[in-house]
Amino acid sequence: MFTLLTNARVFSPEDLGLCSLLIHADRIVAVEKDISLFDGVNEVIDCRGKWVIPGIIDQHVHLTGGGGEAGFASRTPAVKLRDLIQAGITTVVGVLGTDAISRSPKDLYAKMQSLNLEGLRAFMHTGAYAVPSPTITRSIRDDMAFIPAILGVKIALADHRGSYPSFQELLRIVSDIRVASLLAGKKGLLHVHLGNLPEGMSQLIELCDAGIPIHHISPTHVARTEPLFEQAIAFAHRGGHIDVTSGGSRFMPQEQAILHALEAQVPAERITISSDGNGSVPRFNAQGIVEGLSAAPVAGNLNLLPRLIDVGIPVPQAIAMLTANVARSLGISGGMLCAGERADICVLNDDLSLAHLFAAGKPLLRDGECLVTGNFE
Repeated sequence: MFTLLTNARVFSPEDLGLCSLLIHADRIVAVEKDISLFDGVNEVIDCRGKWVIPGIIDQHVHLTGGGGEAGFASRTPAVKLRDLIQAGITTVVGVLGTDAISRSPKDLYAKMQSLNLEGLRAFMHTGAYAVPSPTITRSIRDDMAFIPAILGVKIALADHRGSYPSFQELLRIVSDIRVASLLAGKKGLLHVHLGNLPEGMSQLIELCDAGIPIHHISPTHVARTEPLFEQAIAFAHRGGHIDVTSGGSRFMPQEQAILHALEAQVPAERITISSDGNGSVPRFNAQGIVEGLSAAPVAGNLNLLPRLIDVGIPVPQAIAMLTANVARSLGISGGMLCAGERADICVLNDDLSLAHLFAAGKPLLRDGECLVTGNFE
């Protein structure tokens, strides 16, 4: 079965102008200025006036829910397949949060695999906030080496809900990640939730100074405070990727923070965006008591895209921060529209709302309406 998208302005994420895009099975067959109809084409979709971009890759979503800071009733529920589809997400990386007591990496693995069976591409990080890291096999090295879908280990630093690991403990974790990833042929990531305590990224900088390759270190929530963001800019100048959260704590609007980083000469390809989707966003008072609680929207990345463009960030750069840059930072394929790539495709209306979504060539959303839902939605 062939599907042909015509009259589309294609961002691969580079701006290719008006093009046609041909899909067969789960792959993109061709992206060309004009593709003639032939007998094998089963469906033609006219994308006149629309943009076609790669499916969004979100590297930080609480697939099994987050929260718990205000008691068991404050635990956010598991994410719904429908929510991911409506957010334009075709690849997702699941993480645990504060609560690794009533939730576990095994729960996360099961949810991740259910999404793979339902049509998306899903990965996960083992670990949570605390050190020692909770794992599936009781070993970071074994989780990383023997479970293909595990890309790295999540921990929390500079956060009052973390476990304040020593530098030597961090060094040992990164060593486990590095050795296992070399064996398994993965990039291998220490994915770090950063809180708002004054030390910020200082331990991560110390790891780099000790000789740890910077590509193993994946900091997120870097725009939480102004001092933290300045550390992140310095980290990016050293060659690291920095991840801005589209739906969570920030010291200024996310689009303004990203523009500031670009003006500070951070290469655009080193900036990524994730949603923190379905994670809780608690508000603590000066005494450390929760005053309010909300959940970060899964659609935060898609909603941020027009704001990035409105402040003058070039369209290809903005799209890459949601797609190709993320794939490179994770060490996975995807995030591009070209022949041979998996057919993960968003079709956007002129107001940048989502019109159609394809994951591995399968239509999941048509004219803004979900074609697929989870078993219990």
